Parts: sequence; C-alpha cells; structure tokens
Amino acid sequence: MITISTIKKDLKDIRYYFSRKELFEKALLDVGANEVLEKIKIYNDVVRSASPKLYDIYVSLYLSNLTQENLSEILGYTSEHISRLNSQLLNFFLKKLTEKEVKANDK
Repeated sequence: MITISTIKKDLKDIRYYFSRKELFEKALLDVGANEVLEKIKIYNDVVRSASPKLYDIYVSLYLSNLTQENLSEILGYTSEHISRLNSQLLNFFLKKLTEKEVKANDK
C-alpha cells in the first residue's frame, strides 16, 4: 500500500536523480539503468493529469531541483503557499497511485 512517506521518499530519489542526471546517464552504459527511472516514469505518467499548478510544482521542485524558497521568489508566492501546493501534490499522488493500485489488484 502506498503512503505519503513512500511518496516523499520516491520524490527525494527523483529529485536526486535529476540533480545528478549527467552522472546517471554516463553510468548507464557501464552499469545499466537505475531503478529510479521506473519511479520517474510512474510519477510522470500520473502528474500529467494534475492541475497546471501542481504539474508546475512537480517539475520545478523535483525535476528542476528548485527549493521551495527559490520557487516562491520566481512565482511571487509565499514559501507557505508553495509548501501548501507541495502538500496538495503529495495528496494528489497518494490518491492517484492508490487508485492505480486498486485497479491493478482488481485484475
């Protein structure tokens, strides 16, 4: 069963991957693909159905490696507002990934 803690861990892994993407891509030939690429595919597939704001939060914080403070300055929002949007994103992922799990178990 998926939890908010699992989602937070996955997003940290995704963020780390994108912060070191060049290294991971170079290692691909010698070592092979890291399993984080599977997580990225899952989260990218899910986030495409999110609202534009949540999509922006995901791309900005986890793929572009911005901090909440950086993003708040760029968008002209308070840090607290970005934090709330991030919480909404986590709950969005929880809902959608739980739905996917239920559908997979029903088959």
